[in-house]
Amino acid sequence: MAAILIVPAFGPAFAQDKPDLSVIDRIKTEAFDRSKIMDTLYQITEARGPRLTASPQFDNAAAWTVSQLREYGLQNVHLEKWGPFGRSWSLGESSLELVEPAYQRLEAIPLAWSSSTNGAVTGDLLIAPWKISMRDGPTKVREEIDSYKAKWTGKLRGKIVLLSEAKIPKPATAAPFTRFTDAQLHDIGNAPDPAVRKQVKNLTDLQWPTSPEDVTAFLRSLPAAVMDQVYDLSDSIRAERAAFFSKEGVVSLLMEDTRAHEGRIFAEQAGPWKAGDAQAPPTFVITAEQYDRVARAVERKLPVRVRLNLKAQASAEDVMAANIVGEIPGQEKKDEIVMIGAHFDSWHSGTGTTDNGAGSAVMMEVTRILTSLKLKMDRTVRIALWSGEEQGLLGSKAYVKEHFADPKTMHVTNEHAKISGYFNLDNGSGKIRGVFLQGHDAMRPVFESWLAPFRDMGVSTISIRDTGGTDHLSFNAVGIPGFQFIQDPLDYSTVTHHSNMDTYDHAIPEDLMQASAVIASVVYDAANRKEMLPRRPLPTP
Repeated sequence: MAAILIVPAFGPAFAQDKPDLSVIDRIKTEAFDRSKIMDTLYQITEARGPRLTASPQFDNAAAWTVSQLREYGLQNVHLEKWGPFGRSWSLGESSLELVEPAYQRLEAIPLAWSSSTNGAVTGDLLIAPWKISMRDGPTKVREEIDSYKAKWTGKLRGKIVLLSEAKIPKPATAAPFTRFTDAQLHDIGNAPDPAVRKQVKNLTDLQWPTSPEDVTAFLRSLPAAVMDQVYDLSDSIRAERAAFFSKEGVVSLLMEDTRAHEGRIFAEQAGPWKAGDAQAPPTFVITAEQYDRVARAVERKLPVRVRLNLKAQASAEDVMAANIVGEIPGQEKKDEIVMIGAHFDSWHSGTGTTDNGAGSAVMMEVTRILTSLKLKMDRTVRIALWSGEEQGLLGSKAYVKEHFADPKTMHVTNEHAKISGYFNLDNGSGKIRGVFLQGHDAMRPVFESWLAPFRDMGVSTISIRDTGGTDHLSFNAVGIPGFQFIQDPLDYSTVTHHSNMDTYDHAIPEDLMQASAVIASVVYDAANRKEMLPRRPLPTP
């Protein structure tokens, strides 16, 4: 009997995704033996400081990046403006000192978009607990704000207001630095069980985690539309708080952060960044241990005084922000695009290294590897480093709306049909362990083939699950295949994320080199794939 050749139905369709191992060998050699990743990371973090959107430090780092991408050989490198964003704000100098009952310099950081003091100031301290949280939902938030105003109006002028009572911080029980175990990766790779679930459409549908350390992961799990509601309500609360305390004439606001312990400080924004809104009074976040010392003294009615100084530069008007864009021109299909990106902006308390200088440096290194090797690529590879991510994915949303489609109407541009896909990196310094498919089953065999040469480096997990909280969502929202890679957590959520510990010391060179090689290989394969990446139907507007 003659042998029967059985060919799997999917075989021919995905034969195009078989990676060229000779090219991957060259990519690995360039990424590992001639890496520039740590020098690039140093230049955009420590050498130029944090990169708050539209700040002079952002502009300085962006100018260096544009120059560097041109030096790599990229074309059409430019700053692509969007906006207007809001006030430009940067920190000049600050200090917060406990003067009485005994002198101590307090470890404190002003929140972004705080107003300045007129030199060193002091005042009577008062605890007026602000317990209003976006977790309560819009209706309850409105009631709580009205109740707070009724209680404290006319009682705060000239005061330094502490926004919470003293407490004893709970000691950390989990290890601050971790890598995924095989069991954890197995769980991530498993599809969720089918179940009747309450569809999450609004903030009121959410079941928030009780542990502050779990909030970051929780927010990344939310649908994009719900995450937009989180941003909007959070901004609304801060705007009302800033306007109320400014009108009441407080000297300063002092606060701690529920994420803070062991001397760490997590610092974001004091209030709105738009020039048309009331600017927040000088607002400092203090280490939990030192804040509680001050608050306990106030509660016990001891003589207690602090002295503070804040000098910040803020523009009077709203300014434009900018994304950094550049291209490696393709050959046979140069009008088709493969995009890579990461957010370039950061908060201001550290140097923005793991969030997200690491992702930006990796994507720059990917372009350096591809241009250094002079690899033939049919499609054009476009890099975009975003601003305004920390304020709600604003830079990537503006770019997608301008170039591809408006998610509110789903009217697409001609460019929409020409972009194959978008690959993002924004979960710290950890090495790549796989990829989230964002529910896109047709991409499973593609990624399985592309990532197979890196299995011995721990890249093994193809997860059907969604992940959120970063810029691939802007592309998914208009039907463009967008993906975020799975990364080892390290100390990203526990130590560095939005904190004063987000520094160069927490970057892992070997992990970043591995990520650069993986993404360079994926980009090369996507650029030379016979067909563009498979798409799902356009989302409903």
